[in-house]
Amino acid sequence: MAATGLGARFYRQIKRHPGLIPMIGFIALGMGSAGLYLLRLALRSPDVCWDRKNNPEPWNRLSPNDQYKVCACSRVLPHRLSWPRGP
Repeated sequence: MAATGLGARFYRQIKRHPGLIPMIGFIALGMGSAGLYLLRLALRSPDVCWDRKNNPEPWNRLSPNDQYKVCACSRVLPHRLSWPRGP
């Protein structure tokens, strides 16, 4: 009786189609990168609060000097980038 486990089937497919190896590697790299990015967002982002009992409103701790805006939208452009003139 042949082994019909998931690992054995995977090994047979790879052995039969070696062109799948780079695709599987890139998929694994993408999934690993996405997982690490989510972990970074969960641990380093100031918007995430894991301790609700000791700090229920973390936004009240920010001073006026802390940067908390995602986008600072202003109409002031550097001198080399100017608004186009009308006709």
